[in-house]
Amino acid sequence: LFTLMRRGKWICIVRRSSVPDSAPPGLVTGFTNPPAPYILSLVSAEGGFLSPMAEEQQVTAPKLEDLYPDPAFKEMVDAGLFYGRKKMRTHPKMKPFILTNRNGIEIVNLGKTVEVLERAADFLRDRVAESALVLFVATQPPAKGAVELAKEFGCPVVSARWLGGMLTNFKIIGKRIEYFKKLKADWGTPVFDKYTKKERLMIEKELGRLTQLLAGLEGLVEITRAMVVIDPNLHMTAIREARILKIPIIAFANTDSDPALVDYPVVGNNKASVSINWFLTKLRIAMEEGKKLGVQKAAEAEAARKAQEAAAAAAAK
Repeated sequence: LFTLMRRGKWICIVRRSSVPDSAPPGLVTGFTNPPAPYILSLVSAEGGFLSPMAEEQQVTAPKLEDLYPDPAFKEMVDAGLFYGRKKMRTHPKMKPFILTNRNGIEIVNLGKTVEVLERAADFLRDRVAESALVLFVATQPPAKGAVELAKEFGCPVVSARWLGGMLTNFKIIGKRIEYFKKLKADWGTPVFDKYTKKERLMIEKELGRLTQLLAGLEGLVEITRAMVVIDPNLHMTAIREARILKIPIIAFANTDSDPALVDYPVVGNNKASVSINWFLTKLRIAMEEGKKLGVQKAAEAEAARKAQEAAAAAAAK
């Protein structure tokens, strides 16, 4: 069915039906230019398979240094942030965020990523400065850094799975969170001594189930005012509920997501832990700045209050 033919310095695997009957016997024939449509693969002299017409593609394909000449992008390139998804999976609305295509893989426009990230960081800094509640949603294993970041700043985080109605039915979910907090605080105290062994086992089982579902949500005492999502495709229920309540969303999305569903679509490789950690590092910097700004504003407000009280006391005299 197949034979080998030579095309310059490449050995081509071609369909046998495309070889003329006059071809000499043997694996490698003497023809130097087999028809390109019949080439299935190319094998170099050094070994390794390449896709059809790979030699021509390698000559014309731009290098990463040419795609991102700005040295400021080096950190992002090293983190693998430029890798998108396959072209067949790319969302049509992602075209402004794509720079080019290489071997069927979309290459992300890092300039656009930086532009959106700066706006997202400014928004997050302002929310943290206002002591607003920020909810993190990251259930995939490579995004464990989001759990650590949320705990560092006392933010609620969904790390297991999203409970339907967590935002739109917060009245009920909030009661379950309060029940979970009370149950966890009372566990191990004499409160449960009055129960039988079987009843304590049932309570322990219930506590384990609630821990798996609600761990990290103890700080969700009200509807969040901002949400950070790692890979919106995996958390569409959370995205829909936030959109219903008009909650601003910062999302670390890849080229297969719909950027219109979120307010700040930061496009990059959201499958690798290195890329996710780079994104979370930028958010941590913004949140630290917001925290300092909040402390400064609180101090200024306290000083203004004391000055006003002193002025009022002086006027009363």
